[in-house]
Amino acid sequence: MRHQNRPFLLVLLCAALLPMAAGCASNDSAAVSPVTTTVSAAPPPTTPKPATTPTVDPYAGLPLIDHTDWTEAVDGTRLLVYPTTAGRRTTSPGTDDRAWQEVLGQAPDANTPGMRDQFICHWVWARLVEPDKPSWNLEPWRPAVGYQATVDARCNPGGPER
Repeated sequence: MRHQNRPFLLVLLCAALLPMAAGCASNDSAAVSPVTTTVSAAPPPTTPKPATTPTVDPYAGLPLIDHTDWTEAVDGTRLLVYPTTAGRRTTSPGTDDRAWQEVLGQAPDANTPGMRDQFICHWVWARLVEPDKPSWNLEPWRPAVGYQATVDARCNPGGPER
């Protein structure tokens, strides 16, 4: 019951008991009469429903990856992945796999476990931390340490990005 109803209920209870108390002081049994009180409780507050992931992908059918570009860096070969605006904004389930397939369509040599973990790490975290980063850099020379260790290394297992 809500706290703001307590004074009202107390007054109502006292009003209901007062005739009984007066009747108890008298030996006249006719003075005592039952009192029926109805208290209507307020409906429980509605709980807002949690936000849900959209059931329809607003970016369905749009490319998520603009292009990829293999380059040489001081540490070795690097694949630069350039997401589209849709790729930066979508939150629909399964778009990470769809985007990875687009990467593989443009750069089939990227199909290694370590590269996929780096990509998914960028897909999930880099989009939040640095949403306007021009490219996501994936390096095949980095060790395949599993997804969680890749995340722990800020998407760069085996050493910092240079």
